[in-house]
Amino acid sequence: RTPPAPLTVDEMIARYWTEHVQAHYVKGGQPTSEQSCIRLALRPLCALYGNTPAADFGPLGLKTVRAKMIEAGLVRGSINLHAGRIKRAFKWAVSEGMIPAAVLHGLQAVTGLRAGRSAAHEGEPVRPVPEAHVEAVLPFLSRHLAAVVRLQLLTGARSGEVLGMRACDLNTQGTAWEY
Repeated sequence: RTPPAPLTVDEMIARYWTEHVQAHYVKGGQPTSEQSCIRLALRPLCALYGNTPAADFGPLGLKTVRAKMIEAGLVRGSINLHAGRIKRAFKWAVSEGMIPAAVLHGLQAVTGLRAGRSAAHEGEPVRPVPEAHVEAVLPFLSRHLAAVVRLQLLTGARSGEVLGMRACDLNTQGTAWEY
């Protein structure tokens, strides 16, 4: 009797996608944006190592995948996030008994790219929208959405934070309101 063929990276990723990603990265019945990010992170892994036994993938392979991302022009921060997503896929496979824990241990030894110490480009810092642009848009917004934008302008809060606010979460006693 011949032993089964070893699980390939492609096969491991297919199971990770169907058994974990599609079930875990869902909010309100809809896929979250993290699903798309995971897909982008796994694409170069599968292209380079899809037919490789998953148990044989290691730190040098992850560094090769990272080099491919640098070559593709991704910025350092995105590359580090994608490498973390790849590590999470292998962590899941270890937790499911598909591959030995030593594989994950080896991948964890690969540290993120450091600013100014790799060939990866640095991303441009995200700057605030000029206040004049915000003021120009306000007349075209509904009363409620304009209030959200004004509150963001005053507080620096993110959209999700403002939209999640409820009146019962506000302390309106005194001169300064507290959330």
